[in-house]
Amino acid sequence: MEQKVFINKVEASGIITIDLLDYKPKMEVVVLDIKEHLFMGMIVKEKEFKESISEADFSIYNGKAVAVICSEDAIIPPWAYMMLIEKLHLHALYVDLNSPEAMLLDFWKKNLMNADLNQYKNQKVVVKARPDIDPALYLLASLLLKPLVKSLMYGEAGMPKVIFKN
Repeated sequence: MEQKVFINKVEASGIITIDLLDYKPKMEVVVLDIKEHLFMGMIVKEKEFKESISEADFSIYNGKAVAVICSEDAIIPPWAYMMLIEKLHLHALYVDLNSPEAMLLDFWKKNLMNADLNQYKNQKVVVKARPDIDPALYLLASLLLKPLVKSLMYGEAGMPKVIFKN
């Protein structure tokens, strides 16, 4: 009886998959809401603000990235941020006046930009489709891979959507 040999067409195609999830940052991003240090939760009064941040335990931010926000519609003078960072810099790895989602996306982009993508040089590459990844990362991946790869695709290695071929 003749045996049938099954050929893995994906493997035979030579397509390499890159998963953007592999470049997701490991750093924890936490929120510091300035509202907690405002007088009556609404106003920056210098004396009360100084007292509030001097009494705060900033050690909870040790080794973390801190997204500084103000959930209250309050006017925060620049010196307040300066006073806050003077206490916070001793503990946090990174601080930004941004949403945690935006900070995570920035870290993710940096990881991708700093990645060694030379393994994809002159290869057929498919960027794995993931619905929960920000489209900005696909844009950046395309920009970084275009000068390197023979062809760039999106989706799954078995049925990719061809973006371009060199």
